[in-house]
Order: sequence, then structure tokens, then C-alpha cells
Amino acid sequence: MKIKKIQEEITEEFGMFDDWTQRYEHMIDLGRSLPLIEEQYKLDENLIKGCQSKVWVHAEMEDGKLVFTADSDAIITKGIIAILVRVLSDQKPQDIIDADMEFIDKIGLKEHLSPTRANGLVNMIKQLKLYAIAYQTQLN
Repeated sequence: MKIKKIQEEITEEFGMFDDWTQRYEHMIDLGRSLPLIEEQYKLDENLIKGCQSKVWVHAEMEDGKLVFTADSDAIITKGIIAILVRVLSDQKPQDIIDADMEFIDKIGLKEHLSPTRANGLVNMIKQLKLYAIAYQTQLN
């Protein structure tokens, strides 16, 4: 499924909730359904820098697409990375690099996070895109 389509789905899902308490609960549920990173990849080198909580991300190439697994020691942060993995995993590296993440503003995510979590969100996106750039460079 294309990145844009997944973003539209997520925007619709978040639009179904009346308030941010319900949206946070949805994010927590998404975090619970996250494809978890294997313990062997819970290394310092897989930690996303600039996050208040610990967030590990692992990327592998499968059939020309980048597949992400992740985990976090904080439940809300786990929900945030779950949303990003849902959007960007199983996509071609160039599509990840080119992805416009405007859906984050549409659902109001950044404005409803604490400044440190919002900063962590930006760092998570940056890291996932850096993985894509690294893999795209290998392809060229």
C-alpha cells in the first residue's frame, strides 16, 4: 500500500475520536500491535538519539523494500513509533525519502505532545529517513 494511502487511513482513524484522551488510547493500542524489534537489535546503535524515552529501530531490506521493527520503554512513545512504522515500513527507500509526513499535522499529533516528545517525534522521522537514505545509497 502506498504511503499516502496509509497516511489517509491514519488521519481518518484519528478523526473518529472526539478528544485527545481517546486518541492517546488509540496510540497506546497501536503501540501494543507494533511488530517488535528482536532482543538482539536492542542495542545502543539502534537507539534514536534525542528521544526522552528509549526507542529502538531496526531496518532490513526485503525484496527491495525497507522493513522496520521497533520498540520503546514508554507506552505513548511506542504508539508514536508504531504510527511511523505503519506508514514507512514495507516501502521502497526512495518512497520513504520522498514521503511528506503532513498527516502528523493533520491529526494534530505534534501540537498535543510535550515539547520533548514532539522533538523525539522529529528525531524518529529523521532516523527512519536516514535508514532509507543509507539503503538507497547501497542500491545505486
